[in-house]
Amino acid sequence: MSNIIQPSAHASTHLVNNQVPTLSGHNLYAGDKALQESVHINGGHWAEDDLQRYGEVCGRPEMIERGYAANEFKPLFESHDRVGNRIDLVRYHPSYHQLMQLALSEGLHSTPWTDPRPGANVARAAKNYLQCQLEAGHGCPVTMTFASIPSIQLNKEVADQWVPKILSRGYDGSNRPYFDKSSLTIGMGMTEKQGGSDVRANTTSAIPVGNGIYELLGHKWFMSAPMCDGFLVLAQAPGGLSCFLIPRWRPDGSKNPLEIQRLKLKAGNVSNASSEIEMRGAMGWLLGEEGRGVNAIIKMVAITRFDCMVGSSGGQRQAVVQAIYHASKRKAFGQKLINQPLMRNVLADLHLEVEGSIALAMRMARAMDQEDQEHEQMLLRLGAAVGKYWVCKRSPHHAYEAMECLGGNGVIENFITARLYRDAPINAIWEGSGNIQALDVLRAITKTPAVINHWMDEMAISLGKNKYYDKAIDLLKKELSDLDQFEYRARNIIDQMAITMQAHLLLQANNEAVSDAFIQSRMGGQGTHSTGTLPKGVDIETLLRRGDPLSI
Repeated sequence: MSNIIQPSAHASTHLVNNQVPTLSGHNLYAGDKALQESVHINGGHWAEDDLQRYGEVCGRPEMIERGYAANEFKPLFESHDRVGNRIDLVRYHPSYHQLMQLALSEGLHSTPWTDPRPGANVARAAKNYLQCQLEAGHGCPVTMTFASIPSIQLNKEVADQWVPKILSRGYDGSNRPYFDKSSLTIGMGMTEKQGGSDVRANTTSAIPVGNGIYELLGHKWFMSAPMCDGFLVLAQAPGGLSCFLIPRWRPDGSKNPLEIQRLKLKAGNVSNASSEIEMRGAMGWLLGEEGRGVNAIIKMVAITRFDCMVGSSGGQRQAVVQAIYHASKRKAFGQKLINQPLMRNVLADLHLEVEGSIALAMRMARAMDQEDQEHEQMLLRLGAAVGKYWVCKRSPHHAYEAMECLGGNGVIENFITARLYRDAPINAIWEGSGNIQALDVLRAITKTPAVINHWMDEMAISLGKNKYYDKAIDLLKKELSDLDQFEYRARNIIDQMAITMQAHLLLQANNEAVSDAFIQSRMGGQGTHSTGTLPKGVDIETLLRRGDPLSI
């Protein structure tokens, strides 16, 4: 006789329904009309087949899960091995290494250098935009590796040994000397406790010891990706602030005394280790000339700022993907969320932000491809800072609004929107916060007035297409001609430069539904724009269709 008691019919309290399944198995590129159009407009049309392939790769369930795992299992620091030897080792979850392998195998760190052709930076930026939607943290060493090439090439002897391995499409995350590896990654350490963005206040000293080698003594308050094979750092040499490449291992195979003090406990970007380090006589090679460290590293900084803009654009896109997908599946008050007028306004507005962000990012990618032309060079000089300032600064609130579309689920850590929200402020702060970008723009305008002439000439192409746009251009001209309290007014000026450039680019894309909605909501005289306040008459249906990740 059985003693098993069957559960009562009353034991089941509810069925799981009206909950939205995880979005996966979709093509991130095929479902992104704004990205596709920007790639083609800016000269990356030849990469269409490869981007379609890569969009499918980035939408695979296993790739999405790697992004979750890399953030759930944070990097761990081991200062010494089990018998007491100093090792300065950071351990990452295998998913982090798998994402790094994917990025480097696709050439996200190298293709514009190894295959410099029209649209190379556009195609590379598009891939980066897709990749960072999986997970943002591993993008830090990918970007630094990509951006390091101009600085390292200032020392031919070092470049001959390092650059081929940096540009290799392999990935080797092992803790071995650079000369034993076929592929290398590069990090960067500029800021110190007392200076932050004011790198000329750096106190780390660099003492020449002969044969182009220096010994560095000092600290860095922020050094991300400390398991990279080499680091570009700034230090005070006898001739002034200078740039150096510091390897993790010395040429003789001994450990370079580049010692990690601790890992930072960050609000976001947690898959990527960021550290405080001390250099106790660490050896390094001079890049460029003594006293010209800022000049030596400035190209790297400009490229990393560009990637911040691309990364934040990708973060915005993923936030919209999640919000629209959720709203298309979830019912409330008798109908799907996406059919409710107020929610439609919010979702369309969130997508509209992405339209402007990706248009600006890809236009700057085109400028990078054509930097031998004066006009493009001048555009990039302002656009890298303007875009980094604007797109990155808009992202935290954008991520919050998208998170709110998911209700309570949006703030739960195993929903991607919570991670997007935590990651969103990082790009706005790193590589120079908002004030630094604004001051950089003003410095460029006052030092080289021609840059603003090229900026305005670019936007003049769209004059006459929209009365609100024309009025905004006139207002910007007045702001720029008024030098009274120029620095005090810098943010307002940069805001106007960013919005008008985005409007110009959207007008040139010839999608009236997008450009009209953007200009009416951002320039239509409605006062401060708040998300979900698109005016009447906007083509909401077109905007939602363009934002829908499944509308192929």
